[in-house]
Amino acid sequence: MSAVVLHSGGMDSSICLLLACRFFGNTKVVSLGFNYAQRHKSEVDAARFIASHLGVKRVEMDIPKILGWETSSLVNTSLPITQEGAMPNSFVPGRNGLFLMMAAPYAKSIGANCLHIGVMEQEGANSGYPDCSRQYIDLVQAVIRSDLQDEAFSVVTPLIHMSKAETLAVAASMGKLEFLLEHTISCYQGIPHSGCQTCPACILRSKGLKEFYLSKHR
Repeated sequence: MSAVVLHSGGMDSSICLLLACRFFGNTKVVSLGFNYAQRHKSEVDAARFIASHLGVKRVEMDIPKILGWETSSLVNTSLPITQEGAMPNSFVPGRNGLFLMMAAPYAKSIGANCLHIGVMEQEGANSGYPDCSRQYIDLVQAVIRSDLQDEAFSVVTPLIHMSKAETLAVAASMGKLEFLLEHTISCYQGIPHSGCQTCPACILRSKGLKEFYLSKHR
C-alpha cells in the first residue's frame, strides 16, 4: 500500500506527510505539489526541502492559468490580502477540489489507493473557506470514486476535526514540531518562520502556537 499526500509546504500538509510516512513508510509516500501561479514560490521550495529531508519522492504538477482565479489575492499579486466581508479574498475558488481531482488519476496509476490532504474545519470556520469541511471532501471523494471506478479509493483528512493547537501537538509527539516551525511556509505573503502576522494563516498559526504552549504548562 502507498499514499499520495497533497503537500504545499505549509504546516498542515507537512504534518499530513509525516503521518502518512509513519503509517506507510517514507518510501511508500509521494509528496505531490502544484504550480498554479501562486503568489509566492517559497512554499514550493519548502515542500521540496521537507520531502528531500524525509527521503520522500516529490512530484509536481503544473496548472495552466485558470480563468477566475485571478480574483484571489493568492494568485493575483496586485491585490492586497484582506479579510473583509464574509469571504477573504485569499480564497481560491475550487482549488482543493481541482487538486484532488488531478491527483487521483496519478495516485491510481502508481498503485496508491488514497490521497491525504491537510484541510481543517477550524480553518474553514475561521476564514469562511467552503472547501475545508469533511462534507465537501466526501462530495469530491464520491466523484473520484466514480471517475476511477474504485469504491475503495479514499481521500483521507487526518486533521479535519482538530484545532491548530492539536495539530501542533501531533507534530510535537513525532519530534518534528521545531523542524516544521523552521522549514514550513504558512504565511500568505511567503514570509518564513513567524510570517507576516497579519494574514489569516499567520493569525491562526500564532493563536494555535500560544494555545499549544499554554497547554504544555498547565
